[in-house]
Amino acid sequence: MPTDVVMPQMGESIFEGTITKWLKKPGEKVQRDEPLFEISTDKVDAEIPAPASGVLQEIKVPEGNTVQVNTVVGVIGEANGASASAAPAKTAAPPAPVAASSASPKTSAPTPPAPAPASDDEDASDVRSSPLVRKLARENNVDLAKLSGSGTGGRVTKQDVLDFVEHRVSAPAAVPTAPAPRQAAAPAPAVIPGDLVPMSQMRKIISQRMIESRRTSAHVHCMFEVDLTRIVNLRNKLKSGFEQRHGARLTFMPFFVRAAIIALQQYPIVNSSLEGDNIRYHKHVNAGIAVALDWGLIVPVLKSADELNFLGLQRGITDLGERSRTKKLMPADVEGSTFTITNPGQFGAVFGLPIINQPNVAIMGVGGITKQPMVITDKDGADSIAIRSVVHLTLGYDHRIIDGAVADQFMLVVKKALENWSEEVG
Repeated sequence: MPTDVVMPQMGESIFEGTITKWLKKPGEKVQRDEPLFEISTDKVDAEIPAPASGVLQEIKVPEGNTVQVNTVVGVIGEANGASASAAPAKTAAPPAPVAASSASPKTSAPTPPAPAPASDDEDASDVRSSPLVRKLARENNVDLAKLSGSGTGGRVTKQDVLDFVEHRVSAPAAVPTAPAPRQAAAPAPAVIPGDLVPMSQMRKIISQRMIESRRTSAHVHCMFEVDLTRIVNLRNKLKSGFEQRHGARLTFMPFFVRAAIIALQQYPIVNSSLEGDNIRYHKHVNAGIAVALDWGLIVPVLKSADELNFLGLQRGITDLGERSRTKKLMPADVEGSTFTITNPGQFGAVFGLPIINQPNVAIMGVGGITKQPMVITDKDGADSIAIRSVVHLTLGYDHRIIDGAVADQFMLVVKKALENWSEEVG
């Protein structure tokens, strides 16, 4: 029997989707769970897997068309005389966090040491974890003492155990080899000067939201120059060992996120949002991390970032970046931000003046890290000139509820946290 391919329900608030690309042509063989087509919604872009194995018999909805969820968009038929193994259509589920930089291809990591059996709670008595986590560790024969916890105070979380199990299963038994590099995104079609090209669905949404934000918030910006030399030196010293221990590259973004969290906890108005004539002070910091894609911009959200230690921040940022670039985000991954950080400096910008990500009331822009001469004053008051690593941070804020003095004081806390960094990196 043929199997219908339908537009999936990508979350309760999603009612329609636009087919942006078919990854197979009629007559081509497909395997169940193989990416079949790409869609764009008002929340995310995603790859949709095939619900069955067989041959793509028919494409009912061509690229560029928008249809309601559960609409039949194609048909998978029999292959070699066998019926396609039908299965309910499903959306692309996000993979477990991967140990790689969000800005570069993954590098190989050493195989984790074989875990010692964890037969009862006494095996992990000295490890901070919940009963659920200890139960999960026992079921998977994981020694919690060998894990680096990403929760508050080094607490081992459920995700830490799942990451370890995933790495252990996928790692080769002998000498590890480098995984295949991530497939590069298809190059954008050549545009001939003079052409009239329709905007993509994502570009339409970005355009609409930027205009709405400008109309909604009273945008003001301030900029601070930060001496990042201590952190640059620390990262250079620790990045090799960090990657060997945790299977993830050590990037600069978790430093900026952590410094922002420290400041947000001291100035909660910057972590708020307006609801009519009321101000909502959020309990947690849900950090939106802007990710530039070949086809647009998206802001996935690191939920409850204030409860994560440095390792947890790095893992979360890496995971969101990877899933953004491979179209594996779900609608929940881009909802609920309370403060946003964007990084124009990765492309060489000295600084940027970002537009606020609604309904946030502030956004921090991270410029490029450059070496430049600075006047250094020692403890005795003597001045000297030295070459330092410097970054320019900007804060775009909504002047309706954040005064300039508060914004400057907030950024001063960020500056001091970075220049006097003393937290354990891992």
